[in-house]
This record gives sequence, structure tokens and C-alpha cells, in this order.
Amino acid sequence: MAKKIVVLGSYVADVAFRAPRLPAWGETLLGSGFALGPGGKGSNQAVAAARAGAAVQMLSRLGDDAFGRLARETWESAGVDASLVSTAATPTGAAAILIDEVRGENAIIVTPGACFTLQPEHVELAGEAIRSAGVLLTQLELPLQTVEHGLRLAREAGVWTILNPAPAQPLSDRLLELADFLIPNESEAALLTGLCVENREQAEAAARALQLRGASCVMVTLGAQGVLVCDGSAEAVLVDTFHAGAVVETTGAGDAFCGGFAAALSEGATVLEAARFGCATAGISVTRAGTAPSMPKRAEIEALLDQRPGSEM
Repeated sequence: MAKKIVVLGSYVADVAFRAPRLPAWGETLLGSGFALGPGGKGSNQAVAAARAGAAVQMLSRLGDDAFGRLARETWESAGVDASLVSTAATPTGAAAILIDEVRGENAIIVTPGACFTLQPEHVELAGEAIRSAGVLLTQLELPLQTVEHGLRLAREAGVWTILNPAPAQPLSDRLLELADFLIPNESEAALLTGLCVENREQAEAAARALQLRGASCVMVTLGAQGVLVCDGSAEAVLVDTFHAGAVVETTGAGDAFCGGFAAALSEGATVLEAARFGCATAGISVTRAGTAPSMPKRAEIEALLDQRPGSEM
């Protein structure tokens, strides 16, 4: 029987502006587009897992404001249980995304806001929910002591722990040892190890280095190349990507993979089965704009899984 997933993570509102170029300091530009939507890696991954069919509880904090209401509406629509989300005096966070529509480049400023007030004592209050879960999924858009406390509670209860070390920052061996599954991308793996990670061989070397530091299973996401799974002392396996159509936007693909992987793992799938499910989830998400809104539903993922990796629906 499938067990629930607790996502210990962030929520911020994404506020995106498009313009012919990025402005210089002191300059005002007339933009060509504006969009407001739900964001934050924790929230994105919770939505991905819930749409993939998992029972998901979100553990975070929001402000009592319009951005906070957008978060709750997003979670309600996706089927995410927000009963563990508390209200802070601090406003809900936001990400200002400036997009150069000609060059395709962007500049982003993130203010975490309310979610960054989530402390170990808040996690402790949710201890019963964590201990009764099948999977704890977390990232690094929260204070590190909060992330570590959540991982420790889950590990002590025999709950699978998944750490997506994003945004990239140095981590202690003590924290890495609490991760049953560590899921970095190439740049995050490089920062954590000090190694160059630009191909499969280098990704495996970085993954093995992280295992020596305590992580049990390391899965390096390699974009269009797929996901390299290094599970214990077994031979590394590259799980191929799935192509569901033309790529529209890759933002949020990593979150889609993490959410899909967690959903399959909570149902008792093997590591490689769960990785394949995560790749299919990500393969659909990149054919759509946005982050949380791009996450596919279970039926769509299953339909793509029936296809061979690398083939289109």
C-alpha cells in the first residue's frame, strides 16, 4: 500500500517580467509581458508528486497575504494537504524574474520570506506526520538546521529520505549521511565535490565521491541525457529521458523529476522504476510553460511510460 509523502520545503510567488533586454542600474524599461504564478522548489515538487498520484502533505510557512492565498489555492487544486503549513508574521516570499526575451537569458532575485522562518521546532511539531510517512522530500530553500532536523526525524523513524541539494551550497558530511537519495544536477554535484561534471563519466565520479561522504544513493540529473543512478556499490545506470513533444521550458524539470520519483518510491517501486517514472514526469513538464502549472497528471505519465524512452507520445 502506498504511503504518504511529506514535503519539507519552500513556497515563493514567481513574478516574471519580459523585456527586449535586461535593464541597467537606474534604468526603466517598458516590458512586453508579465506573469504571476506559484513557485518555490518545495511547492513545485509537492504539486508534481500529488498530480502523479501520491498522497502529499506540505510542511512550510506562509504569510497572511495574497501570495500566501495563491499558494493554498495551488495546493488545493493539486490535491496537496496543507494542514501542516503555518502562518508567519513575515510576508510570503517572492522571486523577481527578469527575462531577456531576445537572448533568452534571465536574472532572478529570490526573497524567501515566510518559508525561511520555518525552524526545527516547527518541524518537531509535525513529527507525528513525518514518522507516519513513507517518504520525506526536502531541498535547500530553508534554513539548513531545519532541513537537517527533518531528515533526522525521518531517518530515525525508518522513512525514506530524499534531498535535492538546490540551490547549490556546501553541505556537511553529517547532513549528507541523512540522505537515502541525494538528487543533484550537474552544477550542484560539481559544487558539492569540487569536481568537473560535464559528462556521464564525470557525473559518476562525483556521485561516488558523495557516496564516500555518506549519501546512500546518488542520482545526478543530466538534463537531456537523463539521470545517472549510483545505488550503493552496484554499477551506475543511466536512465534515459522521455520525449513527450517539443521543449517549451525546462524550468521546473528537476522538480518534476523529484516529485515523480518520490511518488513512485512511496508506492514501493524499485529505485530504477522510480527514476524512470521521474524521467517521464519531467519529460512532460518541459513541453509546457511554468513550473507548478506544468506538472503532469498520473494518466499522462502512465501513457508516456508505455512508450519507449526517447520516443514521442
